[in-house]
Amino acid sequence: MTAPLTVDPDVQTLLGEPRFELMPFDSFGTQLEHLPEESEIAITTSPTLGLEATLEWTEKLADRNYEAVPHIAARYVEDEAHLESVASRLVAAGVSDIFVPGGDREEPIGEFESAHDLLSCLEDLGYEFEEVGITGYPEGHDFLSERTLAEAMARKEPYATYVVTQLCYDPEAVVSWIEEIRGQGIDLPVEVGIPGVMKYQRLLQISKKVGVGDSVRFLRKTTGIAGFLRQLVGSRGKYVPDDLIDGLAPYASDPEYDIRGVHIYTFNQVPDTESWRWGRLDSESG
Repeated sequence: MTAPLTVDPDVQTLLGEPRFELMPFDSFGTQLEHLPEESEIAITTSPTLGLEATLEWTEKLADRNYEAVPHIAARYVEDEAHLESVASRLVAAGVSDIFVPGGDREEPIGEFESAHDLLSCLEDLGYEFEEVGITGYPEGHDFLSERTLAEAMARKEPYATYVVTQLCYDPEAVVSWIEEIRGQGIDLPVEVGIPGVMKYQRLLQISKKVGVGDSVRFLRKTTGIAGFLRQLVGSRGKYVPDDLIDGLAPYASDPEYDIRGVHIYTFNQVPDTESWRWGRLDSESG
């Protein structure tokens, strides 16, 4: 009889209680049905639906056993009065954790150009949340220099309690980036953003939109183009983040890296991702 295999404790650290990111589309409610109760649900700001859809789903989750973590994207907030209204609604919904990205609009709809602008205004208004997340970019940003990103991180850091990394497939890039920000004096805990399970074609399309160039090349060069194609065919056209998790696991319990788990970009493809996650956490095999 084959002895049961024990789950790697570092994999447990990463995947035991992840944060699931959902987009506030019509499929949102259906996706929730596949997630454990009391899960942390990050709700994005949609370029097409705006901030209101994020707030509505946050309020709908207030009476359910989930912890809503709304994205309050700075470039989608009109002005101080709008921010006051948003913050008031979040407090009324019992929200204790917010995530503040700049937002992917080329032009802001109002007076907030950056996450720092919004965070400083929120403090001036007297609103305090137990947890405040900001964005990190392991592979840089298409339109911002490394120096600009470092300066922005330093300005936002005093307002934040954690940082979430942008989508990345290369564990070495993530680890190197964490080492870099630690060297800059940024000691915020890191939630590593990972893609969920989904079709390669869709994932690569999404990656192109969010500017994840090096990571896409990493996927393709891991075993060469031929190997990439074999992997695609062998996986029935689906990407699974096993290599990413295995590459991050050795650092998961290291206090110098302070990785507190993963933030799963589900892109509203929850069932396959949860099937994979529970498979990794299953303590018995064969």
